[in-house]
Amino acid sequence: MKLIVGLGNPGLSYTQTRHNVGFMVLDQLAQRHGLTGLKTKFHSGVLDGEIAGHRSMLLQPTTFMNRSGLAVGEALSFYKLEAASDLIVVVDDAALPFGRLRIRAAGSSGGHNGLADIERVTGTQAYTRLRVGIDPPGLMRQRDYVLSRFDPDQLSALGDVMGAACDAIECWITDGTQTTMNRFNIDPNRDAQEDS
Repeated sequence: MKLIVGLGNPGLSYTQTRHNVGFMVLDQLAQRHGLTGLKTKFHSGVLDGEIAGHRSMLLQPTTFMNRSGLAVGEALSFYKLEAASDLIVVVDDAALPFGRLRIRAAGSSGGHNGLADIERVTGTQAYTRLRVGIDPPGLMRQRDYVLSRFDPDQLSALGDVMGAACDAIECWITDGTQTTMNRFNIDPNRDAQEDS
């Protein structure tokens, strides 16, 4: 089974904020594959079913972001899954331009509290993470920025970004992390410069 975790904060006040991109991607993935019947377990909202021909579980922790490891650790342990091969975590990244995707097979938390807690609980940095760019905060405090909602121009493009993130997750399920990195870790600006 593949464990697909989207990170965010629970509650209506956090809905559609930049820090909840992980939740938003999983919502679209569930809709795309007709997954229904939300359950509550592992301190999370959980949907399971088949994605790209593989049994998959979508997990949205109901703890706050900095306690995400509790949910991930419980699910990995219960199903005896290997973090390195069976887990992908979807998070926002304020260091990336809006809409850019970056997939890595391992690495540090990069200051992301949700990833830091998953590493603390699981004892490893060796699991796939899908970072979704939300743009740097500029002059705004980072905490205020990530907890705010998208600008209107970003909001209009958000559907395409979510769709690309879902495509990346499906690729990871069928073809693994390396192939997904090769296909989706693309810098459109660099590619445009190389073409000109």
